[in-house]
Amino acid sequence: VELVLEKPLDREEQSEVGFSLIAVDGGSPPRSGTTQIHIVVLDVNDNAPIFTQELYVGQVLENAPEGSVVLSVVATDRDAGANGDISYQFSQAVGQSHSAFTIDPTSGEIKLTKPLDFEAAESHELSVRATDGGGLSAICKVLVEVVDVNDNAPELVVSSFNSPLPENALPGTVVALFTVKDRDAGANGQMSCALEDQLLFSLRLAYRNYYELVTVSALDREETARYILTVTAADAGSPPLTTTQTFTVDISDVNDNAPVFNQTSYTMYVRENNVPAVLVGAVSASDADVGPNAKVTYSLAPAHPTERTTCSCISVNSENGHVFVLRPLDYEQVRQIEVLVSASDTGSPPLSANVTVRLVVVDENDNAPLVLHPAQDSSPQSSELVPMSAEAGYLVTKVVAVDADSGQNSWLSYHLLRATDPGLFAVGAQSGEVRLRRPVAERDAVKQKLVVLVRDNGRPPLSATAALSALLLNDFSDMRLPHSSLATEDEGSSLTTYLIISLVFISLLFLTSTAAFVACKVCKRKELKGGHVLYGEGNLQSGLADAAAVGTLPHAYCYEISLTTGSGNSEFKFLKPILPSLPPQHCARAGATDDEQDFPRGPITADTVPDNPGALSAEQFH
Repeated sequence: VELVLEKPLDREEQSEVGFSLIAVDGGSPPRSGTTQIHIVVLDVNDNAPIFTQELYVGQVLENAPEGSVVLSVVATDRDAGANGDISYQFSQAVGQSHSAFTIDPTSGEIKLTKPLDFEAAESHELSVRATDGGGLSAICKVLVEVVDVNDNAPELVVSSFNSPLPENALPGTVVALFTVKDRDAGANGQMSCALEDQLLFSLRLAYRNYYELVTVSALDREETARYILTVTAADAGSPPLTTTQTFTVDISDVNDNAPVFNQTSYTMYVRENNVPAVLVGAVSASDADVGPNAKVTYSLAPAHPTERTTCSCISVNSENGHVFVLRPLDYEQVRQIEVLVSASDTGSPPLSANVTVRLVVVDENDNAPLVLHPAQDSSPQSSELVPMSAEAGYLVTKVVAVDADSGQNSWLSYHLLRATDPGLFAVGAQSGEVRLRRPVAERDAVKQKLVVLVRDNGRPPLSATAALSALLLNDFSDMRLPHSSLATEDEGSSLTTYLIISLVFISLLFLTSTAAFVACKVCKRKELKGGHVLYGEGNLQSGLADAAAVGTLPHAYCYEISLTTGSGNSEFKFLKPILPSLPPQHCARAGATDDEQDFPRGPITADTVPDNPGALSAEQFH
C-alpha cells in the first residue's frame, strides 16, 4: 500500500494529518481491517516574518533619560522551530538618527542611548528588520516623535546699541534695537519682554519679535550719570524660562549747569594797615557738569550793571578763588567793601554765577586819643578857677577826648600824670572829671598845673596828654592879677622865640637898606659925572648971633649949595639936626658964589661961621 501526496501540504494551515486506513477483503460479507495513520507535516521555511504594523509611531520626551523604552516592534513567523525564531535589528535608516536608539534583538524593544533634543530633530525615522532562522526577513518603519520640553530659555540678540547718550536727548530716542527668539515650540516658544523698574525708558515692539529700547522723558546726567537697564524675556512654558539682558547706558554731559558757590555770600576780615597782597580768604564754586563744562574760573564783576570797573584794592585768583587785598586799608576811611565775584565754566556757551563778598576791615589801634577839652592849642592857656572854700569832690573841669578807632581801641581811661600837688586832685578813670581830692588849704600854691593822661584800651595802648591849670582864689574878683602874672610867665616862655624872629627881621631890613643905599650912591655918582648937580638950597638964618652967645647953633638951617664942575666926586655927610627944625620963615636963603671960602670943621659956632656962608666948598662942608 503506497500513500501518495496528492497536493502540497501547508504546515502553517495544518501541521498534522490523521486518517484511518481500512483494508477490505473480497469476502462476503467482506471483512475489513482498520489502522490509524498520523501524518506530521514538517515545517519548511516558506514564511517570512510579518510585522504587526507596517509603521510604528512612538513619542518620547526630549528630556527622557538614557535607556528609556520608546516602543516595541513585533513580528511573527508562521514557521516553527528555527524557522520561526525572529531576531530584530535596525536596517539602513535615514541619516544617522538610529545612533540615539538601540533595539533588543529578541524582544524588539527600542530604547534611547542618549537624550534627544527637540530643537535638533523633532522626529526620528527608523527601519527595523525582522529575520527568521531560515534567513527570511521583513522590514517595518518606526517613527519616533520627540515631544518638546521647555528646556530652552528665550534668546535676546542685540542689533544696535547707542551709548553714551547725550543728556539733552529728546523723548523717543532709540537706545537699543534687539530681537527675541525661543527654540522651543508651542507654548514653550511663546515669548514676552519686559523692562524692569524704569520710568525714563520703555520697550516698544517694532516688528514681530523685534523690540526697541527708547527714552520716554528728559535725562539729567547730574542726577544719574549711568543707567543700568535690564530687559527680561520669558516664554509661556511650565515652568516658564527667562533670559535677561543688561544695557548700560552712559549719559554724556551737556553744559546745562551753571557754577554754584558753596555759600550764598562770603564775609572776610582784614586788619587795617595790612601788608599789600595779603590773602584774606577764598571763594569756592562747583559745577555739576564734568570735563571742560565743570572747569570753573573766578573773576571780579562790577557790583552794578552800570559800572564798568571793579574795585582796584581787591583781587581774586582765577584758578583757586583766593581773595587778596592789594593795598593797605584804613578802618577810619573805609570799614567794609562789597565786591561781586563771578564764577564761569568753560563750556559752550559758558555759564556763570555771582556771589557777594563782603570785606570787613578790622580796626587796629593806630589812632591816639584826641583831646577836645581843654583845648591844647590855645595861647595863652586858659585856667580853671577854684575857690579856696571848695570842698573835696569839687568838680574843677572835665577832660573830653575822643578816639577815631572803634571797639575796645576807643575805650578811653583818664589818669593824673603830673600835678603841682598830686594829692589835691583826682581824675575819674572813665569820666575824665577832675575833682578835688581834699579841701583847698592856705599852703597850696595859687597856680596849680596838671597833666592828665588819656589812654585807650588797644594793644598796644596809645595815649595823649592834656595840660591844664587851675587858680586857687579866695574871691573871683582877684582873678585879674593871677591872670596877668600867668600871661607874663607864658610870654616869658616864648620871649626867646620872639627875639630870634625880631633879630632875623632886623638883619634882613638892614641888608635891604644897605643894598638900597649903595644903589642910590651909584646912581648919584653917575648923575654927578654929567655936570652941575644941585643938591639943595641952604638958607642960613640971621640968628647966628644967637648961636655966638651959646656956642652952638640953636636952630636948624637949610642950605642950598652950588658946586662947581668937578666937585661931584666929593663925599658929604649930612647929620640930622639935634634940635627941632625952625619954621620956614626963620630960614634965610644965601646965594652961592664962585668964590670958595674956608669953612672950619667941627662944631659950628658963631666964630666959625663965615661972613658969606652961602659959598662953601665940598671939602669945607661936613
